[in-house]
Amino acid sequence: MDQHAFRQRIARVTTATSFGFALVQLDVTIVNVALPRMASDLHAGVTGLQWVVDAYALAFAVLLLGMGYLGDRLGSRKVYLGGMALFALASVLCGCSLDAPMLIAGRTLQGIGAAAMLPCSLALLNHATAHEHALRARAVGWWTAAGSIAMASGPILGGLLMSVMSWRSIFFVNLPICAVGAWLTWRVPETERKTRDGHFDLRGQVLAILALTGLTMAVIEAKPLGWTHPWVVACVALTLVAAPLFVWAQARAAAPMLPLRFFKAPGFSVAVMYGVIMNFTLYGIVFLLSLYLQRVHGYSALRTGLAYLPLTATFFGVNIFSGWLVGRVGARWPMVLGALIDAGGFALFLLLGADSPYLLMLPAFALLPCGMGLGVPAMTSTVLSAVEKQASGTASGVLNAARQAAGAIGVAVFGALAGDRNGQVVQGLHVSALIAAVLLLGAALLALSGIATGLHRVSSRHDVQSG
Repeated sequence: MDQHAFRQRIARVTTATSFGFALVQLDVTIVNVALPRMASDLHAGVTGLQWVVDAYALAFAVLLLGMGYLGDRLGSRKVYLGGMALFALASVLCGCSLDAPMLIAGRTLQGIGAAAMLPCSLALLNHATAHEHALRARAVGWWTAAGSIAMASGPILGGLLMSVMSWRSIFFVNLPICAVGAWLTWRVPETERKTRDGHFDLRGQVLAILALTGLTMAVIEAKPLGWTHPWVVACVALTLVAAPLFVWAQARAAAPMLPLRFFKAPGFSVAVMYGVIMNFTLYGIVFLLSLYLQRVHGYSALRTGLAYLPLTATFFGVNIFSGWLVGRVGARWPMVLGALIDAGGFALFLLLGADSPYLLMLPAFALLPCGMGLGVPAMTSTVLSAVEKQASGTASGVLNAARQAAGAIGVAVFGALAGDRNGQVVQGLHVSALIAAVLLLGAALLALSGIATGLHRVSSRHDVQSG
């Protein structure tokens, strides 16, 4: 294949996979501005609202590992298209929901579809770039930019839709996106498939679901029920039993869904932990900010969405710049600088009070997309660089499973710090912002000490292949 045709293929695959990632990220945040309206129409409390957000994130998280593995076994394009079809059907169910349980069920199905799309989109991208570091870094920069802009634009689009229609429209808007994304993906070549592995690791998948679900349910239900309630105690016990059993099962499985050998690869563990901190802090704060703007300041859904507009202003350019920078200097310094910038942005939320003007939020809204835009493409490139091409779906599944689980727990933890009264929301925002800033300083130190300088490329004799 000549160089021009090669770059055309990369552009085509990047566009197709960016649609899927944008769709996945859009539905992380678009629901936030609709939460008060949903609570009123469906008679749901704060705990119910947390489950509307977390049902998606949790199903997403617990199935990412298995879906990445299936993509490597069956073909990433096939699994990606199946996930997009399920996402479209689940969006119809969400939009037609008659009560909170029905909406939560639809959000769970959306999460399953998202879990199929995300790791397979990265696998398709990695195959298209032929595992070339600089090309992959730039393609990941564009891919991340699409997802970041969609995530930041979610509240704006949700507010605009709700100003002319009901909250149900935020789910129906997914249908044309799914249609275009599927049409583009039909033109993408299928990936190479693994043929030497054994059967699907069902035991590992079940244990992962039990561990993550138990943890998230315990954190969410602890506030209304108390930590000593039998249901909460049972969820904690389930997590404490299932989590070590999962690690034990992965160490002994012939074809584990989470190959523990990945964590021996240079930078892999640090990049995954970095992603955990990024999602834990961002998802939790976005949930609280929606409550802060609407319950404390009385913003409408549209006004809340427009308030998030500064978040989108720099995402695109910074993500593209990060992809270029990683291709030139490696991932270490973009990750360090990104975490430090985000730490400063979250610290600024400590200045907000019940009567603070909106202008006081703008510096933080300017810093957060800069930090995320620098750090996330570098983190993603580090993970893909650490494994052989045929395992890229599984590796991206590991990264994004950890990130989505962290996001779900972030919503649960930060949501538990807020209450229904204005003062409780403000206090919860302050405590959450402080926690986020400290964690991000830790992420900067991790990247500084654990990510190699310069470019990193997997060789055929890498430990991750020899295991």
